[in-house]
Amino acid sequence: MSKADLKLENLFDNVEEVDVVDLASGFSVLSPSSSTFASPSGISPSAPPRQSQARPTHIDITTPTQSALLPRNSVLNPLGSPSSPDLRVQSLPLHRPQLSRSQTLPKIQHFELKPKSSTRIEIEGLSVDGDTVTKIRRWILGIAIVDFDVDDGPVVNGVFPPLVLFPREVENIAFSAFPDSPQFDQGCQSHSFRIREDQVSVPSDRRPASKDGFMYGYSHFTQRKDSRSKRGYEQRSVVILTHHQFPALFTHICSIFGPLFQEHGIPMLEAACHNIATWLKRSDPVFGSFIELGFLGTVLPVELPQTNDSQQLTDTSSFREKYDPRLHILASAAPLMPPPLHLFEACLSNLWSIWECVVLCEPILVFGSSPAQTSQAIWFFRDLLRPIPLGGDIRPYFTIHDKDHSALVNKLPPKSGVLLGVTNPFFDRSCSHWPHILSLGRNTRPPITSSKPTPTPASPGPPPGWKTKLHKRYISKDRVLLKQLENACQGTEEQMLSASLMLRRHFCSRTNELLLPLARYLNTLIPTPSEVSKSGTKNGSLRLKPFNSTNFFASLKAHGTTLPFRSASKRTEFYERWLKTPAFGLWLGQQESIVQDVLRENAARAV
Repeated sequence: MSKADLKLENLFDNVEEVDVVDLASGFSVLSPSSSTFASPSGISPSAPPRQSQARPTHIDITTPTQSALLPRNSVLNPLGSPSSPDLRVQSLPLHRPQLSRSQTLPKIQHFELKPKSSTRIEIEGLSVDGDTVTKIRRWILGIAIVDFDVDDGPVVNGVFPPLVLFPREVENIAFSAFPDSPQFDQGCQSHSFRIREDQVSVPSDRRPASKDGFMYGYSHFTQRKDSRSKRGYEQRSVVILTHHQFPALFTHICSIFGPLFQEHGIPMLEAACHNIATWLKRSDPVFGSFIELGFLGTVLPVELPQTNDSQQLTDTSSFREKYDPRLHILASAAPLMPPPLHLFEACLSNLWSIWECVVLCEPILVFGSSPAQTSQAIWFFRDLLRPIPLGGDIRPYFTIHDKDHSALVNKLPPKSGVLLGVTNPFFDRSCSHWPHILSLGRNTRPPITSSKPTPTPASPGPPPGWKTKLHKRYISKDRVLLKQLENACQGTEEQMLSASLMLRRHFCSRTNELLLPLARYLNTLIPTPSEVSKSGTKNGSLRLKPFNSTNFFASLKAHGTTLPFRSASKRTEFYERWLKTPAFGLWLGQQESIVQDVLRENAARAV
C-alpha cells in the first residue's frame, strides 16, 4: 500500500459528550467534540461527517479522558505512591481489517463500566437550588471528593454543587489532589495547587469565568488503614475549587472541613456548602474589608486584600487585637502555620538571593518532601512579591501528570517567572538545566564536632539548600536578622513563628523599598494642574507621560534608594534587569491606569 493510502485517525476522535446535566446530578464532563462545546469565539467547531458505529453520548466521570477505551492504569507511571497505581500487563486482542491507526491500536471488545461508588451516588442525590449555588460561587466553584481506586488511580467521585469540568481538568484535579510520594502510615495534610482551565466558553450559570485562566485547588489529603481495601488503606482528598487566590483562608477552611467530612461523610459536605452560601449574602466578597465568617461551628476573623496584588501586613491589619496567625486570617497571605521558617532552615543565608530572583522573574524549581511544603513556600514567595503583579506562572504543587508538563518542563530554558513546586525526584533530572533550584527543609549535613560521620538516610531529590548557576547577589544581607533566624531555628515553635513573621515583614519592606525610586520618578510624569486644564475634558490626553529609562536612571543616581545595594554599579545593574521583566510592565500598566482614573475624576469634578 502506498503512503497516500494510509489513513490515520485518532482512536478517540469519535467520542462525544452532550448537554450538561441538571444541577441535581453531580457534575458533568464536556469535551471539544461535544455538540454543546463552544469555542472561545462563540462559534461551535465543525468537522466533516464520519462513517462510524454508534457513539457514546456521555462519558462517566470515573473515565474522564481515554479510559473508556483503554484502562487508565496502563498509562500511568509505576511509582509506588498514592497517585500512581502499579502497572498491570494486559493481553488485548488486535484486529487489522485495514492499515488504520484506529484499527491497529489495542481495543477492549467487552468493556463494562464499573458501578458507581456509594460516595458518588450520595453526592448525585444531593439537591440545591440555583439561588444557593449563585451565593456559593461568589466564594468557591465547588468541593470535589477524590478517592484512590486500586485499578484507576485517583478518581473524582463528585463535586458539590454540580460543576461543569472538562476531561483534562478532571484528570488534573484528581492527580493534583494527592501527594505523588508516600507521606505517612496514617495521617492527613493540606496543600494547594493551580491548574490551567480549558479555554472554552461556558455559560456563567454553569461555571463562573476566570480572570486569570486558572483554577485554584485547596486539598486536604487523608490516609488511614482500611481492611476492606486491597491496599489496606483508604486514601481520600477533599478539594475546594475556586478562582480566588486566598491560600491562608481556604487552607484553613480545608483543615476544618477535611476531618469532619471523614467522620460524618456527605451530610457534612452539604452543610459546609450551605455555610459558605451565607457569607455576605447580598454581595460578592468586598476586597479590603474585615469580615467574620461562620463555618461548621467556627467563627473565622478574616481580612480580605484590597486587590490580588496588595500587601496584607500584620502591623496594619484591621483585627481588633494583636495579630495571631492561629486566630486571625490574612486571606491572600501564605499559610503561617506551621511556621514557614521550617522550610528555609538549610538556606537562611541565601534568602536575600532568593528574594532577588523572585523579584527579577527568574525561574525557580522548588523541591520539597511533601505538597504541603512546596505549596506553602510558593505562596510565601508570591506574598513577598506584592505589590508587584505576578509576572510568570506559579504552581504551588506540580505533578508529572499535569497537562502543562511538556510546556513547563522540557529541554528548553525555563520560562521567565516560573515558580514550580515539585516533590517527584523525576524533576531533579529533567530540570537539571534550570538556573536555580531550592530544596526545602533542614540541613542534612552531620555536625562538625562529630567524631564519626553519621550516615543520613537517603532522600529522593536534591539535598536541602539553594543552588544557583548564574545569580550573584546585589544587596547586602541583614546580618542582625540572619542571626535571629538562626537562633530561632534552635528554639521553640513560638520563637519559630515570631521569626517567620519578622522574615515576612523584612522582605515585604524590601519590595516596597525597591519601588520607591520608581514611584518618585513616576510622580514627575503626572500631568500638572495647568496641563490638565489646558487639555480640557479630552480624556485621551489625561494620562501618565511616557516612561523614559534614561531619565529614570538619572533620577536614581541623584536620589539613590534605601535598599542597601553592595555598590552603585550593582544598583544600576539590578534596576536595568528589573525594567526588562514582565512584572515591571504589568506594574507600570497598573500605575498608568491608577493615574488616568484619578485625572479623569478630577476633570469631571472640575466640570
